[in-house]
Amino acid sequence: MKHCYALIAAGGHGTRLWPMSRARLPKQMLPLIDEHSMFRTSVERIEPLFPPADIFVVTGAEHAADLMREAPQIPQENFIIEPYPKNTGPALALALATMQKRDPEATVAILTADHHIGQPRKFRQVLQAAWQIAQAGRIVTLGIAPTYPATGFGYIEQGEAIGEVDGFAYYQSRRFTEKPDIVRATHFLASGHYSWNSGMFVWRVDRAMQDLERYQPAMYALCSYLQSAFDAPEYQQKLHDVWESMPRLSIDVAIMEKAEHIAVIPIDLGWSDVGTWASLYDILPQDSFGNCIKGKSSENRVILDTRDTLVFSDRLAVAIGVEDIVVVDTDDVLLLCHKDRTQDVKQVVEYLRENGNDEFL
Repeated sequence: MKHCYALIAAGGHGTRLWPMSRARLPKQMLPLIDEHSMFRTSVERIEPLFPPADIFVVTGAEHAADLMREAPQIPQENFIIEPYPKNTGPALALALATMQKRDPEATVAILTADHHIGQPRKFRQVLQAAWQIAQAGRIVTLGIAPTYPATGFGYIEQGEAIGEVDGFAYYQSRRFTEKPDIVRATHFLASGHYSWNSGMFVWRVDRAMQDLERYQPAMYALCSYLQSAFDAPEYQQKLHDVWESMPRLSIDVAIMEKAEHIAVIPIDLGWSDVGTWASLYDILPQDSFGNCIKGKSSENRVILDTRDTLVFSDRLAVAIGVEDIVVVDTDDVLLLCHKDRTQDVKQVVEYLRENGNDEFL
């Protein structure tokens, strides 16, 4: 895999995993599944395929130092720092422009910092296959085989079969659909022609910049201006000046919904975006009653007549006679929520923000 690099997108605050995920300590920095942060796990997952010098990270200024401490093997110059969040479009455009300057022949695997992948070896194999497909100028996206009519994910409709590489079939992508309602999601699942959008792509950097120029010319012009100043002493000032003018768009809206020559590889990787407490519960080990206990001392718990419940606490927690509940206990917040309502946690964060309760965010 010559001239191949990994780019880990490590922005976002994971508001649906509040109150553990906060602005100062977001989801990717938390040890939600094992003793390591999700970011560190994401780096270690790909290290058999990418040496540290070939791994890049794009993140916000407020989290860069913490991420560097989590992955000291990655050169500091490989951390691409956006001044403040403006969605995935500008972040990835800045990163791709930076990487093109470093290696004009680069092919970039755009990966996530806060997703769970239960089959890491298969994941590395499909990335190798996607790299081969991308050499023909295609954008290659990993589509996750859907298991239920999710309304919180984007979907990719797959068209005609194109071919197969290393045992992985790939198809023409017909369209991207953002977070459908339950009726459309049910139709998508029943049709058998849709995959969940994992947010992971493999893209030749020259093709990426061509697509950026075609579909987002203003963003492309700003990135080209920054490219000419990368090695200049005034780069940071120019970056801050330019960033204010960057359109606030997701990469899907900016390019993927418009681009041609997109290929999708539908695959089952044991994937989860770990987007809610309910989705975290689904991938954590459970006892014979379906209960999951997490914390610094998970033995220090009392669970009586309780089923299918997640308890996340570092102190003594007692649950008696409850079912399908999420309990998250932090130093300053106690969350009690039915598992079916964990999507609504984001509304709590919005309410707190609107009412000036920033100390809890």
